[in-house]
Amino acid sequence: MPAGDVASAMSTEVLSVGPGHTLRQVAVVMATAKVGSAVVHDTDGAGIGIITERDILRSVAAGEDLDAETAGDHQTSEVVFAAPTWTLNEAADAMKRGGFRHLVVLHDGQVAGIISVRDIVKVWGQDRS
Repeated sequence: MPAGDVASAMSTEVLSVGPGHTLRQVAVVMATAKVGSAVVHDTDGAGIGIITERDILRSVAAGEDLDAETAGDHQTSEVVFAAPTWTLNEAADAMKRGGFRHLVVLHDGQVAGIISVRDIVKVWGQDRS
């Protein structure tokens, strides 16, 4: 079994947007940062969500106006959070069960990072070398 934990593989530089950002704004900042997801922070009550490139793609496919649709309307609010101490296998299993490719990592109730399938595969690929 490949070794490693979430803390060793996650990105600690997390792109964050507000729920009122338009999908076009989110797409621009995600493309600029070269990331596939952003954490949506709603300080007025909804808490933490996540928006991914897939969410934006679905909106485009539906013919929605990217300058009118917001991150808050398209985010996943029922987020599965990972702990930094989870094994990579636990993170991969959670992604598989939920059908998603990113997990927000919380430590002491705060966003500590984000881990993607790509991060896990990168570590597992190094383990095989």
